Amino acid sequence: MINFKIMLNSNDAAIVLDTILSSPGMNEMVKIDFKISRKNVLLLSSVIERGLSAKDDDKPSIVDHVQKESLQELTSFSVECLQKAGLTEMSEKLKALGGKGNSTKA
Repeated sequence: MINFKIMLNSNDAAIVLDTILSSPGMNEMVKIDFKISRKNVLLLSSVIERGLSAKDDDKPSIVDHVQKESLQELTSFSVECLQKAGLTEMSEKLKALGGKGNSTKA
């Protein structure tokens, strides 16, 4: 089996991502019905927040090339998940304990 690795530079990766996100139907809303534990809601919220706030100049991220509206939707989704799970206050207190809000380990 031959394994090829293709290395894209940051600009090429941005073009590929923009192409994928511009594909027909990508703006259509979908309904996802699932159950998730409160523990995983906290973890998911933390992962979303950490990913959106990462500012590491050495490691480019796809988040650097995404429209602000999409990032705001992810933030809103995270907030909504915490609200529905009744974990908004706990999340805020964990952020205060962690200083920057990156600690949600239970």
